[in-house]
Amino acid sequence: MAESSKVIHIRNVGHEIAEADLLQLLQPFGNVSKIVMLRAKNQALLQMQDLHNSVSALQYYSTVQPSVRGRNVYMQFSSHQELTTDQSSHGRNSDQESEPNRILLVTIHHMLYPITVEVLHQVFKAYGYVEKIVTFQKSAGFQALIQYQSLQEAVEAFGALHGRNIYDGCCQLDIQYSNLSELQVHYNNDRSRDFTNPSLPTEQRPRASQQGYPDPGGLYAFQQPGASYAQMGRAAMIATAFGGTLPPGVTGSNERCTLIVSNLNTDKINEDKLFNLFSLYGNIVRIKILRNKPDHALVEMADGFQAELAVHYLKGAMLFAKKLEVNYSKYPNITSAPDAHDYTTSSLNRFNSNVIKNYRHCCAPTKMIHISALPQEISEDAILNHVSEHGSVVNTKLFEVNGKKQALVQFESEEEATEALVSKHATSLEGNMIRISFSQMQSI
Repeated sequence: MAESSKVIHIRNVGHEIAEADLLQLLQPFGNVSKIVMLRAKNQALLQMQDLHNSVSALQYYSTVQPSVRGRNVYMQFSSHQELTTDQSSHGRNSDQESEPNRILLVTIHHMLYPITVEVLHQVFKAYGYVEKIVTFQKSAGFQALIQYQSLQEAVEAFGALHGRNIYDGCCQLDIQYSNLSELQVHYNNDRSRDFTNPSLPTEQRPRASQQGYPDPGGLYAFQQPGASYAQMGRAAMIATAFGGTLPPGVTGSNERCTLIVSNLNTDKINEDKLFNLFSLYGNIVRIKILRNKPDHALVEMADGFQAELAVHYLKGAMLFAKKLEVNYSKYPNITSAPDAHDYTTSSLNRFNSNVIKNYRHCCAPTKMIHISALPQEISEDAILNHVSEHGSVVNTKLFEVNGKKQALVQFESEEEATEALVSKHATSLEGNMIRISFSQMQSI
């Protein structure tokens, strides 16, 4: 057996294993001062701060089999007593120095939502006191430097966050140690922040939305001091969808989720038809048609912002020869009951996926409907036969997007298009359950 060394040699290190994974194995025993990833050999060398740390680690792992991402790895003392600067690696794919440092260099991959200093601070403060953050755009993408008060806090954040996503399925954190010793921050704004010096100026500059990122001031009422991480993520998502500014007349501050819809055509309306219309603006929790007032219905949306969109876009819309009245209800929610239709688990709720796209497509009823999820062999005649009972069709267009058949159907009026949407969304056409929404195109 090799004599004791501060350097630990790890074998069977698969390509799926990152530096952060190995750091997590050894951090409980002390600081890791240097690391070398020998990718071609599926091996790694990690140097502990002192000999006592490495001895403690190998004593422990002689009784417990270390495993990373489901793969067993094997440890022993290295024949190296020290790793030189030339040997130590910088990041995952480089052969330059990468000593742990209290400053982290973070690259954001797949950045579908805007990332601000506030969002980064919310993520990284869970692992220690963040002193400074600087963000910038480089050829590698959106990057940030995060300075912790201590080295141990930075190492812990590295181990916990490298490779993780800020939001589901996107905004992946690629972290490496910076070689800087101190960040210089001159302004406290959405691009840089010195949390140790809150009196720094904010700097006058162009609106961030003109640079392709929504102005954090446009994150509406959700971004309040102490706002939760989920709220901030939702605000960023909405900002992205609407290009940084809300539609005129929408405040974003409404918290009431339940709507009262009146002047309904009692002969033709039902809960599912109301669902098909209101689900264009958000997820539906429950809908209840009032038995003592059958031309009235309560519609409970998933949140206040979605409810506000529905009021904004549907107030005064024509449906089945009636002008809809849509207002906020005095009831905070609809109580679960046999006469209240529950849609909480419905797969037809549109905002369960493609949230940004759905927000972006929000609009008042138009003369044009967009039909998707069509059978591959569908014909224009079959589509016409399915929807033409609801009004005069002016024009149709059948086309493919990414190999999937879709269609546009233009009616004589918004009312006819609305009737077709509420009546035929989520109906079966030649064995496929089709999806219908309003198109903002003016003509085909």
